Amino acid sequence: MAEYLILIYGEEAALDNPEPAEFGQMMKGHQVFGERNAAVLRGGNALQPTATATSVRQDPSGEFVVTDGAFAETKEALGGYYLVEAADLDEALALAKQVPMPFGGVEVRPIRTFA
Repeated sequence: MAEYLILIYGEEAALDNPEPAEFGQMMKGHQVFGERNAAVLRGGNALQPTATATSVRQDPSGEFVVTDGAFAETKEALGGYYLVEAADLDEALALAKQVPMPFGGVEVRPIRTFA
């Protein structure tokens, strides 16, 4: 079995003042996803908005530059993730299709292991 990260992207503005019914339905969807896939879930969390992010880069001289904000500005931001265990990419994609994503989509990436 391999591990995959399911990255959940969406439009942050849609979650600024969500309709209570729509937000409740999305949260219920995540609860159902967690219950249905508990055997393969290894972790997962929602993230605070990109406005709370702090980025760290190293400049050519070796000095670190710390700036407020996300690493990259995009329309859809990383909002959360699930770490899952799956036999292969097809199985990981089947799991990803179950993730509630009303304001965006998901990206599936295998976890790299170093020997």
